[in-house]
Amino acid sequence: MPELPEVENLRRGLEKSILGQIILKVEVNKPKLVSGKGTLRSASKKKKQEFTNGLTGEKFVAVERRAKNLIFKLNHDKIILAHMKMTGQFAYLPSRKASARQARKNRDKKVMGGHPIELSESTLPNKHTHIIFHLEKGALYYNDTRMFGYVLYYPNEKEFEKENHFIKLGVEPLDKIFTAKYFAESLKNKKGKIKSVIMSQDVVTGVGNIYADESLFEARIDPRRSSNTLRPKEVEKLHDVIIDIMKRAIRAGGSSVATYRLLDETRGNYAREHKVYGKAGLPCSRCGKPLQKILIQTRTTIFCPRCQK
Repeated sequence: MPELPEVENLRRGLEKSILGQIILKVEVNKPKLVSGKGTLRSASKKKKQEFTNGLTGEKFVAVERRAKNLIFKLNHDKIILAHMKMTGQFAYLPSRKASARQARKNRDKKVMGGHPIELSESTLPNKHTHIIFHLEKGALYYNDTRMFGYVLYYPNEKEFEKENHFIKLGVEPLDKIFTAKYFAESLKNKKGKIKSVIMSQDVVTGVGNIYADESLFEARIDPRRSSNTLRPKEVEKLHDVIIDIMKRAIRAGGSSVATYRLLDETRGNYAREHKVYGKAGLPCSRCGKPLQKILIQTRTTIFCPRCQK
């Protein structure tokens, strides 16, 4: 699943590509994806009709992010909420004419982010393409190999807020309210393993498997420890590390393990800085002891049994 740095960079790429463009036509090939967000969703013809009718002719005015959710705002107060989950991917492909016209401004290039779908690298649309927004200068595709994600339409802000999508989410790691004090208070009542707690999204959002492993390694904290056993200095260190790693990963364009393009056609390169993720069995960069792989709540976890206490 793409994590916060990948989603944030995708947001920035799409913002530079689709803002101001009018949706000329909407194709929905899998109504299930626009019908709800539950695991047991069923396709709704009514929701599909509302989606296509409500969005046709509207203009993109903002692309925002909350945790790993993308929020597309359109004129007339309309909103699209999208979550790519494990297997979703957004791809924007400009028309050839538009691409040539905008080349010097570096604004209108292919943008892709989310789950790696090799077919999308060469072919759009493809068999995994389930929603297409035909725009004035290109097309925005939603691809999803297993259709875990969702793309929902709301006719206005009031209807969007009524569903309280983000009520269970904690604070953003780069928000000013994510302080060491807030973090310490939040961990006091948590009894789970620290890795599971920081990935749960109700304390701090957007920290997934990659950045949880990297943050805990940097802070020298064993991912198996109960969160309420962390000493004040350890909590403060982990808080600072999470912020620092998120900033560095966003600057680097995210991790290349999530297939994803920047506006200059390069890929996120934070994977070059990974100290533990994907390196099980290799020597620790600090002490040389082989990194260990375990499972924590079904998630692969890599850590150094000597350095992390």
